[in-house]
Amino acid sequence: MHLNVYLAGEIHTDWREQIMSGAKDLAITFTGPVTDHGASDDCGVAILGREEQKFWHDHKGAKLNAIRTRKTLAEADVVVVRFGDKYRQWNAAFDAGYAAALGKSIIVLHGAEHQHALKEVDAAALAVAETPEQVVNLLRYTLHGTLP
Repeated sequence: MHLNVYLAGEIHTDWREQIMSGAKDLAITFTGPVTDHGASDDCGVAILGREEQKFWHDHKGAKLNAIRTRKTLAEADVVVVRFGDKYRQWNAAFDAGYAAALGKSIIVLHGAEHQHALKEVDAAALAVAETPEQVVNLLRYTLHGTLP
């Protein structure tokens, strides 16, 4: 068996690298959003031209990023959604909702302090993890049925 795993959510820590490193021996293809914050924010105007108003600047970027997000979420077998401590991640919540609407298997990754705020997202998930190591163990179990 092989899994396509989409890594959605916060871009300010190395959680993606931890998961990919821990799962390097597993038959998994990892995808995700563009994690270069500047490139992600400015892709629309860099490719399609400058905008005077910030709303239209952001609108162009969001639409362009949505092309990648829609395709990779649609192709994913499992979607891991990370909510970090520092920023409000509306994009992560949107990705979780989109994945749920597509019927994807969702693993949510966040600390205990966000349990109440994310209760609806957690309820849509098949697993809620607190560490990248737990996510790797969930993926390993999914592929091989083995416990850590």
